Amino acid sequence: MRLVTQRLVLRRACAQDLDGLHAVLSHPAAMRYWSTPEHASREQTRDFLRTMITEHCDDFIVEHAGQVIGKAGAWQRLELGYILHPDHWGKGLAGEALTALIPHLFAAHDAAQITAEVDPRNAPSIALLTRFGFHETHRAERTLLWRDEWCDTVYFALDRMDCPPAVTPQAGSR
Repeated sequence: MRLVTQRLVLRRACAQDLDGLHAVLSHPAAMRYWSTPEHASREQTRDFLRTMITEHCDDFIVEHAGQVIGKAGAWQRLELGYILHPDHWGKGLAGEALTALIPHLFAAHDAAQITAEVDPRNAPSIALLTRFGFHETHRAERTLLWRDEWCDTVYFALDRMDCPPAVTPQAGSR
């Protein structure tokens, strides 16, 4: 399956994505608000990639100009997750990916809502989710030990009935 936007291709992961995905997952800034610190080895990324390929999740590699720049998708219970390499921040690419991904998730799954978890210090991610209609459901303190620091979590949800109208995918989406 492929989701195609004006500048991006979202496609299923394959073994050849290791180097591109490792460039994202080993970058300290990219991983600052992820559930784990940056990957220390290619083997760690290989394990992550293997899970993307073999697990029953709805996860996509994000490509820009033929280069792997991140991933976006949903894991159990339609929990949304996305990450881009910092070289691609601030260009509207995460929003462009979600424009294709969110309607796909609702079309592919019989779920009342999509959820997301965010570190409350990650203002750009919170702004992005809010722009797509996600609303805060609750907050919790000290939910994740990231290295030696306890982090809080803010929880969001997007109800199916509040989903923005689907953007018509460009030719080539399958």
